[in-house]
Amino acid sequence: MKLRIFSAVSILLSIVSYAPSMRTQQIEVSDSKHGRLIEFDVKGAGTAPGLGTQAFANNDWGAVVGTYLDADVVAHGFLRTPDGRIIRLDAPGAGTAKGSAQGTVAYSINNWGEIAGQVQDDNNAYHGWVRHADGYFELLDPPHSGKGAGLGAIGTANINVQGTVAGFFLDKDSQARGFLRTRQGAYTEFDAPGSEGGTFVCLETCLNSEGAVTGWFVDNSGLGRGFVCWSNGNIDTFDGPETDNVAIVFTLGASINEDGTVTGYFLDANFLAYSFLRTKDGKIKLINDPTASTAAGEGTAAFSINASGTVTGEFNDANTVMYGFVRTKDGHFVTIQAPHAGTAANQGTRPSSNNALGQVAGWYIDGNNLNHGFIWTCDGKD
Repeated sequence: MKLRIFSAVSILLSIVSYAPSMRTQQIEVSDSKHGRLIEFDVKGAGTAPGLGTQAFANNDWGAVVGTYLDADVVAHGFLRTPDGRIIRLDAPGAGTAKGSAQGTVAYSINNWGEIAGQVQDDNNAYHGWVRHADGYFELLDPPHSGKGAGLGAIGTANINVQGTVAGFFLDKDSQARGFLRTRQGAYTEFDAPGSEGGTFVCLETCLNSEGAVTGWFVDNSGLGRGFVCWSNGNIDTFDGPETDNVAIVFTLGASINEDGTVTGYFLDANFLAYSFLRTKDGKIKLINDPTASTAAGEGTAAFSINASGTVTGEFNDANTVMYGFVRTKDGHFVTIQAPHAGTAANQGTRPSSNNALGQVAGWYIDGNNLNHGFIWTCDGKD
């Protein structure tokens, strides 16, 4: 997923130049001394609280994918090209019922411009999809995926440079199970050892080019535990490190890079979040933002790790205001806060992914609880 192949950008740009597109409504602003931040809204996104634009993933060429809810509360995916054009993505069979949040979500993009996501149809069933670089949509349904309302491939959320897709689905019994699907159409379904409450592959950057997948599962005691499913089919399970006699109740693998290093976070009994790095050999260390609140329900949550080991994620202050962070491999932290982000509880800046160049894509919530996309680039001064 992090391979840099020159022809990939040529293919992507040649395709999008012929696709119907529209400009984003965007503002370029300074993020204090640390970098350059572009705020953007997709034209057609709703403007009521809870609606708007959310950016989920970016590739190494600067293309961004995500979703927006329109004024009718119907979801549409989008591709934002490196030059700022927007292509709307509506998968075949996408539901359009007003107020339903049915429709299309784009979660992941590889360096060939191939996009993976999820669609909810008019019957409220879920399907995965891949949009190929020529614009063709292919629907994905794992063999044991449930067929009714609320079932199906609800978490089709990762695609690597080989065209392999990873995610999770809900079967006929509403049990969550992981899956991989090759470019050729072969499926592998899996459950983490000890999974009783379901196996969940995480979103956006949870599949590397070797085919290793991370996420979490729920065991028979109701505890959440992390896992890595390696390309040979072996599955490692893990928990966050016990520290200062903290009782861990939930561990989530949130991203894996080319080295097999996983980042994510775990929650203690007070739902305080602690971020971690787990190397391929199983060693775990904490990487909490030093400015994060340590009050119950706050803390630091890592969401994405790139090829160089730089991590991005979110931390909360004591008022539950969200701030983005970037942590370099050597342990240096930078705070990201969109200038127009809200300052009340559950408002603020929420990074989602970071590419090999260190660009961060995500969204922020303003003072009216409306979502806006952003792209942040480090200026290299720190």
